[in-house]
Amino acid sequence: MSKQQRTIENEVTLSGVGLHTGNEVTMTFKPAPVNHGFAFKRVDLEGQPIIEAKAEYVTNTQRGTNMEKNGVQIHTSEHVLAAAVGLDIDNLLIEINASEPPIMDGSSKYFIEALEKAGVVEQDAAIDEYVVKDIISYKDEATGSEIILMPSNEYQITTMVDFGTKVLGTQNATLDHIQDFKEEISSARTFSFLHEIEMLLEHNLIKGGDLNNAIVYVDKELSESTTEKLKHAFKKDDIKIKPNGILDNLELRWANEAARHKLLDVIGDLALVGTRIRGKVIANKPGHLVNTTFAKKLAKIIKKEKRNNVPTYDLNQPPLMDIHQIMDILPHRPPFLLVDRILELSDKHVVGMKNVTMNEDFFVGHFPGAPVMPGVLQVEAMAQAGGVLVLSTVPDPENYLTYFMKIDKVKFKQKVLPGDTLIFKSELITPIRRGIAHMQAYAYANGKLVAEAELMAQISKAK
Repeated sequence: MSKQQRTIENEVTLSGVGLHTGNEVTMTFKPAPVNHGFAFKRVDLEGQPIIEAKAEYVTNTQRGTNMEKNGVQIHTSEHVLAAAVGLDIDNLLIEINASEPPIMDGSSKYFIEALEKAGVVEQDAAIDEYVVKDIISYKDEATGSEIILMPSNEYQITTMVDFGTKVLGTQNATLDHIQDFKEEISSARTFSFLHEIEMLLEHNLIKGGDLNNAIVYVDKELSESTTEKLKHAFKKDDIKIKPNGILDNLELRWANEAARHKLLDVIGDLALVGTRIRGKVIANKPGHLVNTTFAKKLAKIIKKEKRNNVPTYDLNQPPLMDIHQIMDILPHRPPFLLVDRILELSDKHVVGMKNVTMNEDFFVGHFPGAPVMPGVLQVEAMAQAGGVLVLSTVPDPENYLTYFMKIDKVKFKQKVLPGDTLIFKSELITPIRRGIAHMQAYAYANGKLVAEAELMAQISKAK
């Protein structure tokens, strides 16, 4: 039995300061419809632009995972996204009045609390999950950082870190069940080394940092001048080093808190793949660069596999609808009826078929010396199959007409020639509301994807 997608029931707001800007930030989590995924909305900018949380928008991984789309930026997105994934949320709109979420205590703890307060609810759509069948890996030869993804019955993550310093050497952390994220991982705070803090202070960054939201490992001698800078930056009367090698006023929550936080970062960065993952991640010396580079690679693999996942049907079996039953529903008639059979039909999808013959009227004038089915008619055929899906939701389909509202993201992959058997598959992207259907449509022939498009149509009473 397939699991259902999830979002939050109510909107919830929390505020804090941005780690690097030090500015007050207000962020609101809002429910989102099925198949929406995660997205950030910059409510402080004109037009309130939206940046979808996708790996393709990652432009920089210095001190966090930073995205940019059409000049609009979102910085350090990983802690927020990790919280959403950790609560098995699929769809979420994150409204924010700055470029970076509030740092809070440097972990995902407060985001988890806010999302739980909002309430997590199931939605009327099955989850989109990528099931790993083969090992997928990426290695950064310069740093030795490597991520391996292998088959597993559920989403699991292991991180292995080695910073090569006396104060913080080799650590490991493992999450076997995503349901344990809240208790085992979400409170692990971000960390830095003293030499990095000195550099950030010199560049007038980490204005929002203090000893309550970042663990500072002291990997070099703490000079008097550095001590004075830290006292000023962190607004402390005194700065000291604890016996375990971290700056004072902070107790570690786990001995391997650094490795757990790296695991948190991996989850947040791999959320940018855009789908749930059923597989085991092994990350050796992970960081935002290797994480997001792997996320980009995985997203491309998933997209390619979906595109090449050609459905197979036994065309010798009696169809669900023959041409006569199709004409009872659709108002189209030859030569403009472009669907011969309906093979599958549910409340969310439809599969249709057309035999393309040399006798088609359009071959008379469309490249008669080298006949090719016009791309616009392939789109029309996909839409007609979708029309059967939409009209099947009303008790008297013969009294309705279906009209295009929008055609988007149309791509033609292969030529369709006489003798080809076309298979059309249309799936609802969102539930039908007020007679409006938003569908993802595909056309296949000869075991290949030949065309795809997003279609929006509306049914209305025939006059």
